[in-house]
Amino acid sequence: MPDNHISFENKDYYIELGLNIAFYRKRAGLTQDMLAEKAGLSRSHLSAIEAPNIIRSFSLEILFHIARALDVEPYRLLQFRD
Repeated sequence: MPDNHISFENKDYYIELGLNIAFYRKRAGLTQDMLAEKAGLSRSHLSAIEAPNIIRSFSLEILFHIARALDVEPYRLLQFRD
């Protein structure tokens, strides 16, 4: 399986992760541009991560940068609702 392949059974996790990032970003009163700058990402990359209709894989390093920029522990972004 190629490194960039997202298996179908993990698709929902990527969607939830993106929605969690968007939730904490909005809670912090940040725009995508603001969060992207704080996390050292392009706005288009962050937008693709948050978009529920796009499955964008990304590294733990990026997850840690986003969490730090949002001032939340990384595990919070991985807490999925039932």
